[in-house]
Amino acid sequence: MGEGFLLMIEITPNFFINENELRFEFIRSSGPGGQNVNKTATAVQLRFDIANSPSLASDLKGRLIQLSGNRVTADGLLLIEAKRFRTQEQNRDDAIQRFVELIRKAFIPPKPRKKTRPTAASKTKRLKSKKQKGVIKKLRQSKSFE
Repeated sequence: MGEGFLLMIEITPNFFINENELRFEFIRSSGPGGQNVNKTATAVQLRFDIANSPSLASDLKGRLIQLSGNRVTADGLLLIEAKRFRTQEQNRDDAIQRFVELIRKAFIPPKPRKKTRPTAASKTKRLKSKKQKGVIKKLRQSKSFE
């Protein structure tokens, strides 16, 4: 690779993320590999700083953090671990693919919630069941003798 060559990861046809924003760490995998697994670091840990990424808009960052759940650290660092395959290259590609899918999901804005009001029938049904519960509780009370 040349010195000034930038590798961009395509998320959508008109949105790309610079691969320089991703950090890869190779660690020992607990997955398949036989005796080889004890001496080679084939698992990949992809790190992406959501909070300080210049590529993402603020609303996209929020959705990405929400979608990522427990894969995001307190300081906004996304961690994706890939250890499905026996080679670093395959695991690296797998981690990138999962990262791309996660960002594509974050691109879809949530549907706005439409306020609804309870119907007259549901109100009367609720009040009727409340009344019935009250009657049952009244019957349970012990009668005091005066």
